[in-house]
Amino acid sequence: MATQSRSTARHGAAALVAALALSAGTSCTAPAPGSTAETAPSPSSPAQICTNLVAYWAKETLKGSKWAGLDWEQKGMSNEQYAIHEDAVTAGRAEERTHGLDKALELVDRFVAQRCAEQNGATWSSENWRPPSPAG
Repeated sequence: MATQSRSTARHGAAALVAALALSAGTSCTAPAPGSTAETAPSPSSPAQICTNLVAYWAKETLKGSKWAGLDWEQKGMSNEQYAIHEDAVTAGRAEERTHGLDKALELVDRFVAQRCAEQNGATWSSENWRPPSPAG
């Protein structure tokens, strides 16, 4: 039963991340008549998606949000992204002690962007992940 719950949570998190990635930068409104339509923004890169996801959760952790206690799968992160998250939170806490929360949040944005770019989105999946077994 726990495997089914974990599998359901993993699929739900993956669906959420995919939906967020697909909806990033999209608009539901049509251009006004007679206006020039703007070029649609290009899809986010893996590094941009990683930065948005990991920085969001690291900042929520530093701010003590009620959802910060979710595990890495519930947050939709890969193992590599979670490692970046943990390093960012550690660096953010150190910065907060010396320069305050606002500076810590700024540091998290820079730190995560750099690490996500270096690791091309840090999308390596969990070592615990297994492909679905064939029906049988």
